[in-house]
Amino acid sequence: MPMIATAADAAANRRRGQAADGVTFWHTLYLGTSRYNRASGTPDPDPDALFPMAFLVEQDPGSVATAHYHQADQFQVVVDGHAMMGIHKADPITVHFAGAYSAYGPIRAGDEGVQYFTLRNRFDPGARFMSDQANRAALRTIHSRTHRETVVGPHPLTEAEGLRTLVPWEPDGLVAWRYTLGSGAPVAGPEPATGGGQYWLVLAGSLFCEVGSMGHLSCAFIRPDEAAFQGITGRDGLDVVVMQFPGSRTR
Repeated sequence: MPMIATAADAAANRRRGQAADGVTFWHTLYLGTSRYNRASGTPDPDPDALFPMAFLVEQDPGSVATAHYHQADQFQVVVDGHAMMGIHKADPITVHFAGAYSAYGPIRAGDEGVQYFTLRNRFDPGARFMSDQANRAALRTIHSRTHRETVVGPHPLTEAEGLRTLVPWEPDGLVAWRYTLGSGAPVAGPEPATGGGQYWLVLAGSLFCEVGSMGHLSCAFIRPDEAAFQGITGRDGLDVVVMQFPGSRTR
């Protein structure tokens, strides 16, 4: 059954945070776990096991998250504010994919800050900053590693209906779409078995499905062994990004 988190439910998880490089932000957990709610001494899950993690980051105005990488594949979706992500403009709506062990950034927030979702299908213990020599050395030990990164957008909210491909299908199942639909329209996603799990992130409007309703900035995770996600749009229509992970963790 799909895992759903609404913005209203997640609001209680909003916490102040600071990363090892000094960047400060607000962190709101939607799905899974993070260092802000894990009990001390809890062992890390198997890095290859399915373990969805979803949270919203509100990065402080003018702050910089320096270049780093993660052990898990991840999507990021910019939903508010302004930033530069490396050399790319990252305003709403920008979709970013970074494969495991693919360094990216820095993320330079604009004068009003930037808000973005971070969405993973596997556990990650936290950013590994490239300013740390040990982290750079660790990358060099992964001989089969390939850098994998895609940035799409910005594409502002729109009332023009349709289905747009954001990240074209890759042989291992990586893909992302954006659906913009009117009131009462049926919507169905691709077969989850073609990849490593899917996130649906509602940008505007609403979606009703078998396990509840999803409004603005709500998200759902669909496991690879589940049926294709289906629903009906609300009376105010729907603007949603659907993101599917590769079938196996990027190396």
